[in-house]
Amino acid sequence: MTSLNAHANQLASVDALAPIFKASGDPLRLEILRVLRRDTFGVLELSQMFDMRQSGMSHHLKVMHKAGLLEPQREGNAIFYRRPLHLDSDKLTDQTIRQIFETVDRVPLAEPLQKRIDAIREQRADQSQAFFSRHAEQFREQQELIAAFDLYAEPTAELIRKRAGKQDWQTALEIGPGEGAFLPVLSDLFGHVVALDNSRDMLAKATRTCIDEKLNNVDLIEGVTDTLLARGDSFDLVVANMVLHHVPSPADIFLDAAALMNNGGCFVISDLCSHDQDWAKENCGDLWLGFEPEELTSWAADADLIAGEQLFIGLRNGFQVQVREFWKTSRPA
Repeated sequence: MTSLNAHANQLASVDALAPIFKASGDPLRLEILRVLRRDTFGVLELSQMFDMRQSGMSHHLKVMHKAGLLEPQREGNAIFYRRPLHLDSDKLTDQTIRQIFETVDRVPLAEPLQKRIDAIREQRADQSQAFFSRHAEQFREQQELIAAFDLYAEPTAELIRKRAGKQDWQTALEIGPGEGAFLPVLSDLFGHVVALDNSRDMLAKATRTCIDEKLNNVDLIEGVTDTLLARGDSFDLVVANMVLHHVPSPADIFLDAAALMNNGGCFVISDLCSHDQDWAKENCGDLWLGFEPEELTSWAADADLIAGEQLFIGLRNGFQVQVREFWKTSRPA
């Protein structure tokens, strides 16, 4: 009887694998899996990327979702797709899905496809930049519709002070400083600080903050992380306060932060947890409605960063902020 039960379990396991292999046994679907390695894309974006009708793309995504290869992520009224965040290392089906991902990831994306991905990211970046250009004067008011600055800035500053006191850190980078409200904290702790923003209007406001606060060790640079990578800059600390939900490809920020950090450096993030308040896109220029903590951990792991301390702050309006740290090569006790 025992051998019969074991045989039945083996057959059940094989049956569970069949939909996975069937769903992945299509060149287009394998390409979709490849472009979703670190990104999250909507149906319309994927249709544009692969030059096919939305109905056809929706069918492929539905099949892959049913097989467990993808999971939907609601962003307001739109549905985006990503690879599953939770894969159980003990389940045969999840092991199989992970192996499929690892295999397709070995194949580099074709140049024309990469160019289409870049074009979509540029569209997202233009959307975000246009918002901040229109609303630079109301930035603080718009942002505080979701979270007052002090509610996330103080815990982030406390974490950085605690770490900086134990490290021989000299240089810091803040990505997306906004009006520059966090720059006095970094200026006080580091000998040299760089503030990087792609919005000229916001940099003008940050410049005014630096003048008013007499922050003489802060350089303000207009551009994106690629700008600093091309210059060969490196930092002991990289900070992104409430920035990820405004950038076209949040996962790429982790890769760039890792490339910009010295060994033993730290990437500190404060951002929103996943939520369903779609009005934030129109009123606050958000591209993403927050993130699952597991998403940030996964992106960090892809960038060879080690997750450290984490703090979750519940707000009275229903939002939740996460403060996270990620280390390059080593993490202090």
